[in-house]
Amino acid sequence: MRAHAPGSVTGLFAPPAEEGDPSGGASFATEDGVVVEVVPAPETRVTVEGEPAPFEPVERVLAALGVTAAVDVRPEVPLGHGFGASGAATLAAALAANAEFDLGWEREALLDASQEAEIAAGTGYSDVIIQNLGGLLWNTGGGVERLELDVRVEYVTDGGIATSEMLADERFVRTANRVGFDEIERFAADPSLRSLAERSRSFLRETGIATPFVEREIECVEDAGGAAGMALFGETVFAVDVEDVFPEGTRISNEGARLL
Repeated sequence: MRAHAPGSVTGLFAPPAEEGDPSGGASFATEDGVVVEVVPAPETRVTVEGEPAPFEPVERVLAALGVTAAVDVRPEVPLGHGFGASGAATLAAALAANAEFDLGWEREALLDASQEAEIAAGTGYSDVIIQNLGGLLWNTGGGVERLELDVRVEYVTDGGIATSEMLADERFVRTANRVGFDEIERFAADPSLRSLAERSRSFLRETGIATPFVEREIECVEDAGGAAGMALFGETVFAVDVEDVFPEGTRISNEGARLL
């Protein structure tokens, strides 16, 4: 059984200040994502484009579902560069396994299991929520709001940034909580992809997490009249309202994860 989940780019993030506190964010789903194939097997093994690879959240979600399978992950976006590829693979694997083994789990339960697997593995926080729904989504702390868009996005990437390391940095978490909620509130007053990019730029200035590569590429976009932000967390810049400034492009996906 095969399933596809869109990518997910987070431009704003407000981690909880303390355990049990609300979190917030603003993200969008991308048409390019991850395709997963699940085949019953005596023990779980994961490959990426046919090559064996450790993929903890996928292994965790299959264990939560109580099944073992051979899983092949075929990414359409760079792995580990801020596109939520691990979340996409985990959610797609859960959908495919549920259908392949005729488990009968409700979609909401599959979503919860996928999110728990991602958090436990330290590979993501809320990517699967965006990938489940599609579109442009945001949460100021009181619940998810959603907007459908037909927008092309360009991007360039120079590597990954470990989500687990960022969330383990107490100084960053405190700053991101304060700045993140402020910027998400400003974005929510004018929700658009350009607004997200502009607010992301402000978030980067306040938190100081942009690398020289990110700063340089954002300036290229602004010089061309567009707006750009950083995918959290990856050394990746996304841009809107430009054409052929960056080498790669995709579109907003308004469709969530699905069986193929």
